[in-house]
Amino acid sequence: MTQPPQSVNRKELFLRACRCEPVDRVPVWIMRQAGRYLPEYRAVKEKHNFLEVCRTPELAIEVSLQPYRILGVDAVIVFSDILIPAGAMGLPFELSDKGPVIEYPLRTAAQIRELSSFDPELETGFLMDAIRGLVRELGPDVPVLGFAAAPWTLACYMVEGRHNKDGFPAAKTMLYSDPQLFRDLLERIARATGGYLRAQIAAGASAVQLFDTWAGELTLDQYREFALPATERLIEEIGAGDTPVILYSKASGHLLTAAAESGANVLSVDWRADLAAVREQIGPRIALQGNVDPCLLLGPEEGVRQAARAAVDSTGGLGHILNLGHGILQQTPVANARAFVQAGQAAAVNDKVRVEGAR
Repeated sequence: MTQPPQSVNRKELFLRACRCEPVDRVPVWIMRQAGRYLPEYRAVKEKHNFLEVCRTPELAIEVSLQPYRILGVDAVIVFSDILIPAGAMGLPFELSDKGPVIEYPLRTAAQIRELSSFDPELETGFLMDAIRGLVRELGPDVPVLGFAAAPWTLACYMVEGRHNKDGFPAAKTMLYSDPQLFRDLLERIARATGGYLRAQIAAGASAVQLFDTWAGELTLDQYREFALPATERLIEEIGAGDTPVILYSKASGHLLTAAAESGANVLSVDWRADLAAVREQIGPRIALQGNVDPCLLLGPEEGVRQAARAAVDSTGGLGHILNLGHGILQQTPVANARAFVQAGQAAAVNDKVRVEGAR
């Protein structure tokens, strides 16, 4: 896949978008971009299970690179899972077809006290090796992205033990019945995840994304009382400096003004949000990422292209990373994923943005 014409390389383009600086086009990548919609990924999964791929740098590098080769995306996110830190903290898990399963979820203060901080290079060195390998493979012109769960979302899994169709009642029960214990859990997660993401940046990640997928389960008051302080603490722990931090949340339109106070450089939002309205709401200094509905990629290709162009139009292209509003679906035609990327890369940006970005 050849690189689309532009005045700067993909890495500089991505970083400029994160900093809300003028660009000549928007960068594009796709959440869950290495996954079951790709035949090449399915071929790897026929021989290796999910965690084996995560924990084997050569395999993680291969599946991370597949979307770059096939779709021509502008950023490569390392293949891993948000529960990896939970395992390193002493909470083993398995990944089934229905998602993560923790055999002994956290339900008591004693269990939480037993959680350990960990040395990221010692306990999760396979991920750092994968990032280093991707950086070597891609060179200086393509950004490699690291990631982790935000404290609230990881806590939901660690307390619930699995995704529950009714939300996270066990996590909510702990939050309501013993709020200080829940704050202690969030604090422990923030500290451990901070070191984990610092190690990813040291390994060469150009930016890191926090997935707070389940933030929308909280009211605004609850978010401000529990999730936001833990996310702020995590971002302080990362000490990312010039490395952008992206914060993704789902079904969280009622929380975005508060999320903008977290210290993140980029807010990634789902398809329920109007990007132009969010820009008006949070101001010009925080970039936006998103937010096409993944289901649109199941329809006609021209509809996919129109949706990509409309998303870019809604921001004018300034401070915008085009992405989906959640993960790409398994049944998505590869041709439609490619059409989304190409349409975003070709979409016209605001004239002032284009002229200044080309200087």
